[in-house]
Amino acid sequence: MITSAPSPRELLTIAVEVARDAAATAHRMRSEGVSVAATKSTVTDVVTAADRAVERQVVAALRDRRPGDAVLGEEFGAGGTGPAAPDGVRWVVDPIDGTVNYLYGLPYCAVSLAAEVAGEVVAGVVRNVFTGEEWTATLGGGAWRDGRRLRCSAETDLGQALVATGFGYDAGRRSHQARVVAELIPHVRDIRRMGAAALDLCLAAEGRVDAYYEKGLAAWDLAAGGLVAREAGLLVTGVAGRPAGPDLVLAAPPALHGPLHTRLTDLDASGGP
Repeated sequence: MITSAPSPRELLTIAVEVARDAAATAHRMRSEGVSVAATKSTVTDVVTAADRAVERQVVAALRDRRPGDAVLGEEFGAGGTGPAAPDGVRWVVDPIDGTVNYLYGLPYCAVSLAAEVAGEVVAGVVRNVFTGEEWTATLGGGAWRDGRRLRCSAETDLGQALVATGFGYDAGRRSHQARVVAELIPHVRDIRRMGAAALDLCLAAEGRVDAYYEKGLAAWDLAAGGLVAREAGLLVTGVAGRPAGPDLVLAAPPALHGPLHTRLTDLDASGGP
């Protein structure tokens, strides 16, 4: 990182301020009633008016604080901010991670906001829209919630591991993912599917689940939660030596990562549609 770049702590301060305001807006809009504004990849992959309003609010707030930065958001892409300079800052935002939960009033959805410098995530915050729980991390500075530094699960036996995962919206992909779960579940304590990747990664960071994997995550799903997970001691990777990304994200403590990686590879978890 170049010396003229803002520090991770400075970027985190901005991220937290912006995410808290955004979460408050999402919470208020949910209490006023919510409806589907559009669909994306399938008819079940919904966008609410709140998704769009919250992302616009985040982009406007970031432009006000740091007008030269780039922003990548789930709903509007680069949003007219232009690409980040080679050594510049890019913000990555998921305005409401867990939109279906939000639509149904299930208290498991979040605003996720991360800052990249020169292409590396250096600061991130994930804030639950309903509960106000907030996870933060800076590169090299640890992962935190409510003033408590987080450490991942100390579980060493895959057979005793509670593993979180998620499913895509495409019917073919969901069928493949269901087959993977059916073959994996006899080898772990149990499976949890809660519906918001950023929050799943944060729960893994503090050991409320032991590990997490999912195929199909985008940058905005992974950026902030992935940093929280890594800074809590999880290995966050793909499979077969690839980095975490759309093919697969696997977040697990070192003792569980190898055996879970082997199982997921054998089950072709990164395959299918």
